[in-house]
Amino acid sequence: ARARLLDDLAWLADDARGGRGVGTPENAAVRDWIAGRFVELGLETIGESHVQPFETRRTKGANVVGVIEGTSGSDRTIVITAHFDHLGTRDGVVFNGADDNASGTAALLAAADWFRTNRPTFRLVFVALDAEEHGLQGARAFVASAPIELDAMAVNVNMDMVGRNERGELYVSGTFHTPELVPILEPVIASAPVRLVFGHDRPGSGSDDWTHQSDHAAFHDAGIPFLYFGVEDHDDYHRPTDDLSGIQPEFFVGATESVIATIEALDAAMDGIPPRRR
Repeated sequence: ARARLLDDLAWLADDARGGRGVGTPENAAVRDWIAGRFVELGLETIGESHVQPFETRRTKGANVVGVIEGTSGSDRTIVITAHFDHLGTRDGVVFNGADDNASGTAALLAAADWFRTNRPTFRLVFVALDAEEHGLQGARAFVASAPIELDAMAVNVNMDMVGRNERGELYVSGTFHTPELVPILEPVIASAPVRLVFGHDRPGSGSDDWTHQSDHAAFHDAGIPFLYFGVEDHDDYHRPTDDLSGIQPEFFVGATESVIATIEALDAAMDGIPPRRR
């Protein structure tokens, strides 16, 4: 599993992917590759296809959606997200986005692989989102025309930049808005292979408030609790130097394991997650 996780990250962050820019042939190839992986992993579709196109005034793109039904048969759902797009190629320079967000996309696939053989009690919906870099367009399109009822969405777990941190810290944001999630997370934090830190979710803290910094914002705005896993910006953020060489494999593997453990904890404590805010 570790080898596949690192191989997936390397494939996504390769120059041949052209930086996965929205609307490019390379982005479409990545999208189809993810859909192929969902088929390989046995994830079910909602509707006819894993690929769900969307169009806004600004963007044409497509999300990739796969489902693992829970053993309980309940419609309560954990929605796990990561965006696969990045900044593309500019003036012949490829922005590979190894951390942003090849890391989260590879972790999403690893989580799907884990729960395929470790069936959850409640439904898991995995969404590889497009056009995050164009203003969270894929996430907003997913929520606006959600293939399942918004009220069934118990919590969104979003990953965006989980591949490196010099201090070994991975932030988990969102508990300020939904403090009921804190006791669910505390046992995970105690045994996590990376340092999980609460924060970056308090209103009024300016750029330190990540509530609207990634795709979880679309769920938050719809009243759905979220947990966002990510690292603080590093020197290579949104630069062509965000390459595979900057990824810290031990941290990345540990971050992925921490997210999977969090999903397991949420699945086991579904009754403790408050209903959607209206």
